[in-house]
Amino acid sequence: MEGASQDINLNSPNKGLLADAMTDVPVDSTAAARTAAPEGLTAAEEEELRAEIAKVEEEIGTLRQVLAAKERHCGELKRKLGLTPLDGLKQNLSKSWHDVQVSNAYVKTSEKLGEWNDKVTQSDFYKKTQETLSQAGQKTSAALSNVGSVISRKLGDMRNSATFKSFEDRVGTIKSRVVGSRENSTDGLHSPSGAGDKPPQDNAPF
Repeated sequence: MEGASQDINLNSPNKGLLADAMTDVPVDSTAAARTAAPEGLTAAEEEELRAEIAKVEEEIGTLRQVLAAKERHCGELKRKLGLTPLDGLKQNLSKSWHDVQVSNAYVKTSEKLGEWNDKVTQSDFYKKTQETLSQAGQKTSAALSNVGSVISRKLGDMRNSATFKSFEDRVGTIKSRVVGSRENSTDGLHSPSGAGDKPPQDNAPF
C-alpha cells in the first residue's frame, strides 16, 4: 500500500507544476532582497554605508524621544507659570515678525521702496502734478471766498433797498396791530369794573 501511494504521488498530474514552482524560489533570500550595488562601490563599502544608515536612523529615533521628553517638560513648566498656549503663540508671532524685519529680504525691500519713493517725489511729473493740484486748490478757495463775499454783499444791498425797507415797515405795522388787538382784547376781558361779568342790557327799564 505504501509503495502504491508513492507511485500515485510520483505519477500525479501536478508533479510538473511542483517542480517548476520550486525552481522559482530563490535559495538565498538575503541576497535577493539586496538591490544591486551602485557602480563604483565595492561590497565592503556598501556594507559600511548600510551600517552607517542603521546607526543614523537609531540616533534619529533617540533624538525624537529626547525631544518629546523635553517638550513635555517645557509644557509642565509653562503650566506652572500660568502661561497659556495663546501667550506662546503671541511670542512666536512677535519673534517671527522681528525675524522678518531684520531679514535681508525685508531690509532690501524697504530700501527699494524708499528709493522708488524718492524717485517719484523728485520726478518732474510729480512736481508738476503737485503744483497743478496746489494751484487748483488755491483757485477753488478763492472762488468760494468770492462767492461768499458776493452773497454777503447782495444780502446787504437787498436789506438796504427801498423795497426791503417798505416790506419791513409793513411787517412791523402788521405785528403792532396784532399785538395791540391782543392787548385790547385782554384788557376787555379783565376790566376792573366787572362789566365783562354781566351781559349788556339793550333795553332800558320802563
